[in-house]
Amino acid sequence: MGKKGLYSTLRFIEDRDYGRIHDASIDILENTGVVFQSDEVIEIFKKHGAKTDGYRVFITRAMVEKALKTLPRTFKFCSRNPERTVEIGKDFAVFPNGGAVFIQDLDHGKRLATIEDYGNMMRLAQASDIVNLAGTHPLNPSDVPEEFKHLYMCYEVLKNSDMPALGFTMGQKNSKEFLDMIQISMGMAPGEETDIQYSNFNPNPLSPLAWSRDTLGSMIEYIKRGQGVYLLPCILAGISGPMRHMGMLVLQNTEILSGIVLTNLINEKTPVVYAPSSTVGYMKKGTYMTGTPDMSLVNVPLLLMAHDFYHLPTRNMCGMTDSKVPDMQAGLETMQNVMMAVFAEADIINECLGVLDAIMTVSYEKHIVDEEIIKRALYLKQGIETDDDALSVDVIKEVGPRGSYLEHEDTFDHFREAFDNDISECESYSDWTDKGSPDIIRRANAKYKEILAAAPDTLLDPETDKDLRAYMAKIMG
Repeated sequence: MGKKGLYSTLRFIEDRDYGRIHDASIDILENTGVVFQSDEVIEIFKKHGAKTDGYRVFITRAMVEKALKTLPRTFKFCSRNPERTVEIGKDFAVFPNGGAVFIQDLDHGKRLATIEDYGNMMRLAQASDIVNLAGTHPLNPSDVPEEFKHLYMCYEVLKNSDMPALGFTMGQKNSKEFLDMIQISMGMAPGEETDIQYSNFNPNPLSPLAWSRDTLGSMIEYIKRGQGVYLLPCILAGISGPMRHMGMLVLQNTEILSGIVLTNLINEKTPVVYAPSSTVGYMKKGTYMTGTPDMSLVNVPLLLMAHDFYHLPTRNMCGMTDSKVPDMQAGLETMQNVMMAVFAEADIINECLGVLDAIMTVSYEKHIVDEEIIKRALYLKQGIETDDDALSVDVIKEVGPRGSYLEHEDTFDHFREAFDNDISECESYSDWTDKGSPDIIRRANAKYKEILAAAPDTLLDPETDKDLRAYMAKIMG
């Protein structure tokens, strides 16, 4: 008999509160409404009978209920390598960060990220044994033209990874080109209709209760093509959301439901991931804060609600810290956030691979350390074996008082099942000093360089590479 996993998850609210949150959200949708800054979107809502006032849309309970009925609990996310397919909502998924501007390492300190750094993030993801989705926006490359940045980034994703690839908010035209490139890499024609999920992305509402023009442009392109959207409120309690935790749960849920309805009206076949990712504002300065335990209190209840009440897959940002360097603060805040998300059974996690300074910076070394943090959380979540054989009564009797288990065959049969460190060390002090007394950051520095040195120059075959470059050249002129 295998391990049974956790017998309980994290419960901060009662099951009856799910209905209260849902009804409160419906009240706001029907009577306050949500702003959608897009003429095309307003026309879509009008076509389906929604009441509008300028860019404000009033969404009915019936529209919400209809939309929720169409959404799957799981769906398959594909890439050009069939062995890399991920079943969202069933397989635990990890993907790179989104939004950082700076890169940081032990050798050169903090600096603006380049397209090479972006490619390195894809190489590290490809080499990882826990990361199974690629793409998105882990770094903002500063050395490529802004108008064509999405093309360079997509090319680096496809060149350095064969995993399913996520996009990011970039407006409708750029989203089309990003999706076209992924289709080319998979042997499809640009814009070809397909039932395959080949790229998903994470749209953020413009909280409170609004969606921006650029975000909606990207959403329209993805949804029309049937590509999944991970609806992702990033609200700051006290600044762009109410201060109290339950109010934050209501506002996040309201914004997610508004995105679900829009998705349904455009294309009923498009899957949705429920992705609460908000926090509490740093009220001393009125700024963004990610290391606080309040972040879990405004997200974890909704992760459970999504599963139990709406029956939807979930995603959570969970590896963040406000520390500026990979120090003890970074470790304690990252472990806190990762464990809460994993124990709350989030189906997808991100912002958990090297982020520092409230997602402004990515550290190469912390990327390596964070992989072990995630592995530790997953190891704990799988629980222990509890069958009769696992009680080990015969083994205990055989060894008896004052005996040793070191050479017992049961130890040899099972010792490899225990957790094994990747980057942490647990040798004696003398053995550690004999190696030069390297701390975890120095060890991680050496490991990330080793991974990058071993990475192949490209994972693209020559013909596909040629087709992608030709597509880019046509657009860039």
